Amino acid sequence: MKRDISLLRIAVQKSGRLGEESLNLLQHAGFSFSFGSRTLLAKSKDFPMEILFLRVSDIPEMVANGTADLGIVGENTLAQNPDTRIITIENLGFGKCSICLAVPENSKIHSISDLSGRRIATSYSRILRQYLEEKKVSAEIIPMSGSVEIAPSLDIAEAIFDIVSTGSTLAEHRLKKLESVFPSQAVLIAPPEPIHAKNSQKTEIITSFLFRIRSVLNAKKLKSIIMNAPKSSLAKIIDILPGLKSPTITPLATAEMMSIHAVVEEDIHFWHRLEALKEAGASGILVMPVERVIF
Repeated sequence: MKRDISLLRIAVQKSGRLGEESLNLLQHAGFSFSFGSRTLLAKSKDFPMEILFLRVSDIPEMVANGTADLGIVGENTLAQNPDTRIITIENLGFGKCSICLAVPENSKIHSISDLSGRRIATSYSRILRQYLEEKKVSAEIIPMSGSVEIAPSLDIAEAIFDIVSTGSTLAEHRLKKLESVFPSQAVLIAPPEPIHAKNSQKTEIITSFLFRIRSVLNAKKLKSIIMNAPKSSLAKIIDILPGLKSPTITPLATAEMMSIHAVVEEDIHFWHRLEALKEAGASGILVMPVERVIF
């Protein structure tokens, strides 16, 4: 596959949830492209970039050897096959899951220590081996490349160590989680010293790409809030709203009433703040998503 070095190339998963969410991020960042189900390489219509579609296990190597400038993979993939030739440059906040130990619902295994002398089936042998060593548990690791959840019913293993997102697959196979071991999310990776380091044009393209991506990631944590309130309540309301900067306050046609606009982080206190705003005198409270934020 001949390389056009004037284009930024990013490698993403060809099929699967991680690939879908990667493309969704790129689209929200303003990159447009078209491709078919069998497309391996797609060019952006309005940005000097092309997308390389690969099996997720191949992405780290393609980034490490310079075939791709950037890649999107799960942290679980990097932990299972560490490579000093690549680094993580951004946590992307999607593709969240956890590699967990699980056992049959009727199992007599109730703790990590109960796994001593047992068989554990997994596609993540390196991560599991390291974890068992930390816990000083001696168990037999049964490597499997897929369908790990079926191992206990086939008497291949007494436990499994596999990715869990919603838990539905465990329930379907009558398994229960024993312990979450390794949390994972999608990350953006690159070589520590990119092959294009002396290519100022490529460096500018990557900087522009990251500018767009980070504006979307910043926005995901925020909500835009607009409300009406009497002037007498302004001090209380402003104290409740820890926005990016001071809220925007605009007079309304009705005397003594103001419109207040602020951007607020959607954290664990978010709904409590909305209740507090109402109690302080705010009305007609509108909560809207934020598309992009540039700090």
